[in-house]
This record gives sequence, C-alpha cells and structure tokens, in this order.
Amino acid sequence: MLQKPAKVETNPLACIDVPTPEPASGEVLVRAKYCGVCRTDLHVVEGELPPRKSPVIPGHQVVGTVEKLGEKHGAPAFAIGARVGVAWLHHTDGTCQFCRSGAENLCDNPAFTGYTVDGGYAEYLVAPQDFVYAIPEQFPDEQAAPLLCAGIIGFRSLRLCGIEPGGKLGFYGFGAAAHVAIQVARHWHVDVYAATRDARHQKLALELGAKWAGSTLASPPEKLDAAIVFAPAGEIVPAALAALRKGGTLVLGGVHMSPIPSFSYDLLYQERAIRSVANNTREDGRDFLRIASEIPIRTHIQLFPLREANRALNALKNDAIPGAAVLQVAP
Repeated sequence: MLQKPAKVETNPLACIDVPTPEPASGEVLVRAKYCGVCRTDLHVVEGELPPRKSPVIPGHQVVGTVEKLGEKHGAPAFAIGARVGVAWLHHTDGTCQFCRSGAENLCDNPAFTGYTVDGGYAEYLVAPQDFVYAIPEQFPDEQAAPLLCAGIIGFRSLRLCGIEPGGKLGFYGFGAAAHVAIQVARHWHVDVYAATRDARHQKLALELGAKWAGSTLASPPEKLDAAIVFAPAGEIVPAALAALRKGGTLVLGGVHMSPIPSFSYDLLYQERAIRSVANNTREDGRDFLRIASEIPIRTHIQLFPLREANRALNALKNDAIPGAAVLQVAP
C-alpha cells in the first residue's frame, strides 16, 4: 500500500493487512496470482500523477482467478475459478459523449485500477465484470500479466500511428510496452528501428527482430514512416520528429511525460503530426489479446515476490529490467 507519494528510492510501499474487499453488484472478486509492474505505477508512487485516492494499492496488470461474484441480474460473465485479467481502465460512466461515440478511453468520469481504486499489488481486488478480460490459454499467468497494460497500450499506439505493412517504424524507449509491440509490428511485416539508452535493451530489440538499434537520440539510418515514444522523456520528441519522413506521425505512448522542449517549426512542417495515446478501450484489449494469441507473443519477464515491490519499482526506474517486471502475488 502507498500511504502517500514519495520517491521510490525511499521504498514508500508498505506491506500491511487489509480486509478482503467485497464485490458489489456487477463486480467480481479476483484472487491475484501475478501483477505486472508498469511505469504508470512509478508515476503513481512518485506523485507525478496527482493522487486521486490515498492511501492506495497500486497495480493494474493483474492475472488471477474469480473468487466470488457480486449480485447481478442476468447471467454472470465469468464463473467461479475463471482465469481473468484486470487492466488499467477499471470503469467508465457509459453515458458521456465519449463513451457514446465509442471513445470510452476518453470518458469524462473514468476509474483506473491501482490509481483511483485499489489495484493488484495485493492478494485480492474487485473489478466490474464488464471490464475484466478472459486470458487466452496460450499464456502462462506470469507471461500474460504484462499484456494487460504494456501490451494493450503498445497495440493502441501501433494503431494510432497508422503504420502499414512494409513501413519503417521507430521505437523510442524499449521497455515493457515496446518489447511486446515489436512482436506485433513484425507480425504485420513492419521494419522496426529502436532507439534506447540501455545496451541491454538495444540487444533485446535486435533479438526480437529490430532492423537497427541505437542510442536514444541517435538518428536511424533511414527516414521513418512513423514513430512511437514509449519513454516518458520530453526531450526525445524533437529527435523523433527529425527522424520522420514528410507526412509521418509521432505517437506519444505514455500517461506522463517530462516537459517537451521548444523546437523549430521545420521539424513539424510538411504535415508531420504528433498525437498522444490516452488509456485504452475494451475493444483495444480484446483485439490485442486475440492477435497476441495468434502470433503468439512471448513476454520477457523478471519475477519479484510481492513483498519486494519497492525493489521492482527501483529496478524499473533505473532501466535495470530488459522486458517487464512482474510481481508474484500468490505463493
């Protein structure tokens, strides 16, 4: 549990006992087995995302089993014991203009797992059954956990950048999201160019099929049709724009980013575009999990016991994890 935001170097998460939550109408109680560690968790813990619930249990890449059903009229979506995943988008109001238009990721009154409601750094959590995902059989629990945010957001970023088969796509930062997204991109016959500061991440990118890997601000050997910035570093934006061809799209894939420095209009001119990615829709999640099982995607993970969540977040902050960190919740 996070009592109040603080730098992860101070180990602000505390292991405490809390009552097991009760599922309300339309909710399920999930017994967590694994929970992926996301950079968004880091932003929550360090207060870069303004606190919305305090104290709060972080975590929004949860794989577990349905333990109990809340009351609901009609047939339940999941049976007791069903293997499920709980992701960042916890709930939407379903009535605002964005929800009505199919853009529930922009809902005016959303709830987010591990941020506005308690999440998966715990043995149990509750979630609305309509926002819970069935986990494809192809994935072991620990392998599935990073798919539920890193995977889904990377997939939405790929969709929004408009890359086509045969295109040249840049990735800036090569952590949990990028190491999944590259597998989708290669499945779509897209050439990937990875720019990242850590040599271990460059090596992983090449192993996963990147055509080139270099340092974060290095110029790729060819102009890019599109690029995605996964790292939360605003200083990357001008360099990524400079690598785009005319008419190219730059997608910013994070929920938080440091300030973007000013840059010459020449970098944006000739119909280059910048757009952000905000959350995801349930359709994104379902489509991604289907494609992920077809490929099939394989995540590179490093396991940490739940009690070492502070250590996992410190490792994430220091780029010490090639791939994704995952907490083992159940013994």
